[in-house]
Amino acid sequence: MIRRSSLLALSASLLLAACATTPAPAPLADTLARDPQLSTFNRLVAQAGLTDELRAQGPLTVFAPSDDAFKAVPAKTMEALAADPAQLKAVLTYHILDGRVAAADVKLGPAKTRQGASVNLAKAGTFVTVDDAVVQQADVTATNGVAHVVDRVLMPPKK
Repeated sequence: MIRRSSLLALSASLLLAACATTPAPAPLADTLARDPQLSTFNRLVAQAGLTDELRAQGPLTVFAPSDDAFKAVPAKTMEALAADPAQLKAVLTYHILDGRVAAADVKLGPAKTRQGASVNLAKAGTFVTVDDAVVQQADVTATNGVAHVVDRVLMPPKK
């Protein structure tokens, strides 16, 4: 016969294990900070003062470049962005849309970014692109929106 105390201990340990494997829902800034492949993006978001914006109510859609995407950007360009906070913020906000756009909801055509210019969205089956970047991981959900990990850093058009 199983003791009641043993059954309670087993139930508690199962509940704790379930909690440990499923992170609690969080805003985009915190959800993206959990992803090791986005460490450069997260560092630059903090540097540009955009963390609170990614914690705001939303909804927002973020096209977050992976660390590999940032490695493909020329060193000179990265140095220039580090030296110019306004330009860094412009580049990062070019990756953010107002509204929640899940991969299944992507429509062909332009979408206005928080930077002010538009990006071109496209979808073929489950294949989604934003400008010339390909979505590698779609629909990272957060309490205030959704993010998609992309394989390129998008650069806003020159004004």
